[in-house]
Amino acid sequence: MKPHFHKVPITLQSSFSIRHDIKPDFGNIWHYHPELELHYVIKGEGVRFIGDNISNFVPDEMVLIGENLPHTWRCKDEYFQNNPDLNTEAMVIHFLPDCLGKYMLTLPEAYLIPKLFEKAKSGMVIHGKAKDKLVELMRLAVDATNLDRIIILLSILKTLAETDEYSQIVTSKNTFYQSNESETLRINKICNYTLTNYKKDITLEEVASLSNLSVTSFCRYFKLMTKKTYYDFLIEIRVSHACRFLIENKLPTEVICFDCGFNNVSNFYRHFKKVTGMTPLDYKRKYLN
Repeated sequence: MKPHFHKVPITLQSSFSIRHDIKPDFGNIWHYHPELELHYVIKGEGVRFIGDNISNFVPDEMVLIGENLPHTWRCKDEYFQNNPDLNTEAMVIHFLPDCLGKYMLTLPEAYLIPKLFEKAKSGMVIHGKAKDKLVELMRLAVDATNLDRIIILLSILKTLAETDEYSQIVTSKNTFYQSNESETLRINKICNYTLTNYKKDITLEEVASLSNLSVTSFCRYFKLMTKKTYYDFLIEIRVSHACRFLIENKLPTEVICFDCGFNNVSNFYRHFKKVTGMTPLDYKRKYLN
């Protein structure tokens, strides 16, 4: 889908931004920016969209997003019901590739950093000891001042550049383009409607009417924006929710099937294996172990 350009607020007195946010939810605007983003979820659950990837997010997840890679975090429906006891919490760092000076990236000692920025264009989920170290550094960065901020950022870049404890998020080479305001509103309306109603039978006529398009024009428009059909998008969202329910291990697979909007078990198994590469039982075993 075409993302919306977002201007990251970085003051003239700072070379990068660091925030510790506590909010009702993470918002739902599909956007991109020239800054790289290191995003650590402390509290919150839902579905994240990064590039053309749709996956669940949970607390204690750290993601590095490259420059101009579109993304959004959509919390579960419970976070939008004005519950004062339910909120999200995250630490987020934004920095431009040349925030420490355009010549730093050409230094022979810094050769790993441009390689890191190239890997980040596909998104990286950081794991293991590297993630633990980065969490500690981000906490220090929140309150750091003056040269300490720069030293901590360099330590963060060093940890990210040297680690092999990560998995790539985006596997395709699709290019994403800047959208205008009307396209942003249209695609976000479709996305939010789907995330709210994925358990029900959603027809092409319904979503096309949201876009003020005919069904044929909508299908062409959605494929152009997302590089996939609307039904592929809907199935990926349903499978993502099924994955979360399987990991929670509270409901039988047959119940999860219908709770996630699939109309029969065989259909659910077929789509689940196509999206994840494994059966629901294999998926549950892998993550519970």
